[in-house]
This record gives sequence, C-alpha cells and structure tokens, in this order.
Amino acid sequence: MKISIVIPAKNEAENLKGFLPRLVAAMPDAECIVVNDGSTDDTISVCEQHGVKIVNHPYSKGNGAAIKSGARIASGDTIVFLDGDGQHKPEDIPRLLDKLEQGFDMIVGARDKASQADSFRALANRLYNWLSSAITGHKILDLTSGFRVVKADKFREFLYLLPNGFSYPTTSTMAFFRAGYSVGYEPIQTEQRLGKSHISLLKDGVRFLLIIFKVGTLYSPLKIFLPFATGFFVTGLLNYMYTYFSAGRFTNMSAVLFMTSIIVFLIGLVSEQVTALMYKDSGKT
Repeated sequence: MKISIVIPAKNEAENLKGFLPRLVAAMPDAECIVVNDGSTDDTISVCEQHGVKIVNHPYSKGNGAAIKSGARIASGDTIVFLDGDGQHKPEDIPRLLDKLEQGFDMIVGARDKASQADSFRALANRLYNWLSSAITGHKILDLTSGFRVVKADKFREFLYLLPNGFSYPTTSTMAFFRAGYSVGYEPIQTEQRLGKSHISLLKDGVRFLLIIFKVGTLYSPLKIFLPFATGFFVTGLLNYMYTYFSAGRFTNMSAVLFMTSIIVFLIGLVSEQVTALMYKDSGKT
C-alpha cells in the first residue's frame, strides 16, 4: 500500500518548521505533499528544506481547494489529510492506517473535548455531530476534523462535490455515508498551534450555520424539508380548526399555510431526486 500525505498550508511556515521533520520521521516512505495556498511567508522555502513535494496556488483559493489539488496529484492508494497548522500529530498516522485496514474506506481522527479550540467551537461541533448523526442514522464522532485517512479512488469520486472553503470534512463525510462507504473513527488529541487560526468566529459562525442545512441536503434533502412542511401543515390545520369553531369559516391564513406546506414538500421531493442524480453521476447511489 502506497501512502500519500496531503497538507494544505497558508502562511504556516513557523508551524511547518517543527511539523515536517516529525512527519518525515514518522512516515519516511510516504509521499508528502504540501499544497501552498497562496502563502506570503516562507512556507515554500521551509518545504524545500525538508524535501517534500510542493503544489503552489498563485493565490489563496481556500482549504478545500488545496485538498482537491493535493488529492489530484497524489500517487498513493491511500491518502492521509493533515492540517498545516501543526495541531495534528504525525505519530498518530499509523493508528489511523491500521484502523483503515479493518475494512473501512475512511478513518477520521476524532478529537476529544480537551482538543477543542474554545467553547464556541466545541458547542458548534457537538451540534454538527448530533445533526449529522440524526440524518444519517450513524454515530458521527467528529464531523469537522481535518485529520483523516481515505482510500484515494473513493475520495476522488466526490472531488466535484467538495467546496473550496473549510467545510470539506463535512462534505466528504456525508458523501461517503450517502454512497454506502464505511466510515470509522480513531480518538486523537491535538496540539496547540502557533499563531492565529484562519477561521473567523463571526464570519465563519454564520457559514457554519449554513453548513447545518447543507449537511442535511447533501445526504437527504427530504429529511430537512419534510419537518418544515409538516410544521406548516399542522399550523394550518390548527388555525383552520380554531377559525371553524370560532367563526365558522375557512380563512386565507389557513389556505396560505396549507399551500406553503405543499410547496415546501414538493421542493424537498425535487431536491431528493436531484441529489440521487448527483450521486448517480459519481457512480454511487
């Protein structure tokens, strides 16, 4: 089994100085690829000093775009994805690889509570894990972890689905479940990064809320639309019962609520068919 390691990096020179020697020591036979996502610091020179393969983006395209660039040129049968901020321990890679050999198609490094950056992100991650578990019917321990090991051929099936931003872990996990592939988890602990994170709590907080809906629509849109349609229908029914017994008539508000319920349901139904066609194009339904 040939292994490729893909590391997206944007202005992570200081973190890579200590991280790359540990990575090469832990995985001396692996193909190591650093995708330089438009860095303006010494990221390129640090990578050159340690003899890893470099893929350069002329400008910053996003974490997900870097992941896709690395996955396209990786020559290994198995790809290991690590963040370039040095939080993931290279010494944990063999454990994830061993777990993959137990019949899984993707292994995610599941962070413990102590590894969460702050209470806001810990709460958000719990929400994502709960929602995605409810939608898929599988226990998801860490939906947003960037440390994962995948079978290269299966991961490449979904490159066209992956966003260019930070939500590639969410999308890839849900895509694997939707395609019927096996996803497993291996507990990990992360280390403290140097410098500031590229994630903005204010800007990305709104984006993460949108991811919640994307999680559902990516896997099964009807599971998101049906509760809303049911809510409008029940509200309309209650309103009709109230107006019927109090005024003896059917009101415009009840009609609007019933019509909204039907429209939302039909949108969900159409979205479900579109999703099925989307996965059919990838060869997996």
